[in-house]
Amino acid sequence: VQLQASGGGLVQAGDSLRLSCVVSGRTFSTAYMGWFRQAPGKEREFVAGINRSGVRKDYTDSVKGRFTIPKDNARNTLYLQIASLKPEDTAVYYCAATWNARAPVLYTWTSYAYWGQGTLVTVSS
Repeated sequence: VQLQASGGGLVQAGDSLRLSCVVSGRTFSTAYMGWFRQAPGKEREFVAGINRSGVRKDYTDSVKGRFTIPKDNARNTLYLQIASLKPEDTAVYYCAATWNARAPVLYTWTSYAYWGQGTLVTVSS
């Protein structure tokens, strides 16, 4: 299984950005998936998660209303759509996946077995 994250870059506060995570090696449509981020000197934190059907989506409070987590099963791709970027959104963003038979806790990083390599988002003020 491979997860390939992309889409990061240097942007200005208030800009929008879309991160992508392409999954290969296993059936994308049956995966539970999430986005996490890690800012310099801080611990990894949950950003958003989506269940396999795409019906349930969870977000950490600090991104609600600004981030969305759509998925495209035909493209085997998970997205993180980010609007109104803030300097405190600066971090390396990681996508993660799991195919547990039982529904995992989406906001817990230990729920995920597979991780992408991360993509850096830097927001200037």
